[in-house]
Amino acid sequence: MATWRCVKQCGACCHLDPSERPDLETYLTPEELVLYLSMVGEGGWCVNFDHTTRECRIYPNRPRFCRVEPEVFEDMYGVEPAELNDFAIDCCHEQIEG
Repeated sequence: MATWRCVKQCGACCHLDPSERPDLETYLTPEELVLYLSMVGEGGWCVNFDHTTRECRIYPNRPRFCRVEPEVFEDMYGVEPAELNDFAIDCCHEQIEG
């Protein structure tokens, strides 16, 4: 069985284009939605994503919705902690393919 791990210098989840994520208001609080939209920069990329290094400039202080953690995914998406691994792998595949 595959185990999810963030791939360093991938950046697929840093493409925040709201047109590709039409259900944002269903899993973000109103405050988080404002923050999320403020982070969308040129071409739909997060303003904190460094295209040269392909890394997040605020990684240690990134918002809750940028964290792949059991309690975050359970609260935001209703994903049980035991299902997080498979869910995260599927999300990554979807983002990378997009």
